[in-house]
Amino acid sequence: MSKLNFGTAGSPRNPENLSTVDGIKRITELGLDCMEIEFVQGVRMSKETAKQVSVVAANRNIRLSVHAPYFINLNAREAEKIQASQLRLIQSARAAALCGAGDVVFHAAYYMGTTPEETYDTVKKYFLEVIDQLAKENISVNLRPEVMGKMSQFGTLEELLNLTAETNGVSPCIDFAHWRARTGKNNTYEEFCGVLAKIEKRLGKGVLENMHIHVAGVAFGNKGELNHLNLDDSDFKYDELLRALNDYKVGGILICESPNLEDDARLLQSHYINLHNKNS
Repeated sequence: MSKLNFGTAGSPRNPENLSTVDGIKRITELGLDCMEIEFVQGVRMSKETAKQVSVVAANRNIRLSVHAPYFINLNAREAEKIQASQLRLIQSARAAALCGAGDVVFHAAYYMGTTPEETYDTVKKYFLEVIDQLAKENISVNLRPEVMGKMSQFGTLEELLNLTAETNGVSPCIDFAHWRARTGKNNTYEEFCGVLAKIEKRLGKGVLENMHIHVAGVAFGNKGELNHLNLDDSDFKYDELLRALNDYKVGGILICESPNLEDDARLLQSHYINLHNKNS
């Protein structure tokens, strides 16, 4: 069974702002397993720092991933915005490779008044150009479009499963909080199992063995996600999600995005270990 690693979206909270290197060291102190490097406001890391990040993480056996900038929209109406979006994704992949991170999570697009079908075709077209460029640069990372929580955003489960099935070097980032917010459902053991079964049927069991997952409490309304919450301040049934992940033998990375970050990450890890040991 592949290991499921638990960690935080960015460096753990601290009275002082932690650098990425210090964040990795703190992850080790907390007994966590992984960290998602947040480039959400832009890719601002020197090659020297990225190489140092890679060494520190490898020495501590901490698995890394990267979240690309929020300012990506492969369905933008202006050509220059699409080109800028492609460049941000390419820059994120370059940085991820230097850091030793195997996954790049990103928000792909907005519908912008076009149909989901039209948006899908446009996203796929420009996404393939990114993949071709990375291949030319011999950059091997797993690009992971994320399940999104707002109705205005491209990123339903079906859209991402289709994109993954039709494109090499791509796997979905399954944000269970976003899917809960978007559907108003998907908050029971049976529903979580249904999501995992759908992934396995469409993409194969190998994808379940190396997933990238986001988890947090979530507040939502008619248009989807409003904001993240701490797990115990929300109605998100994380214990049932963990049971489903264990039963389906899911491996990979689980990133906590709750406001209290490492507290909920350790809560999830502790619940999962107890559950896993009980069923071993």
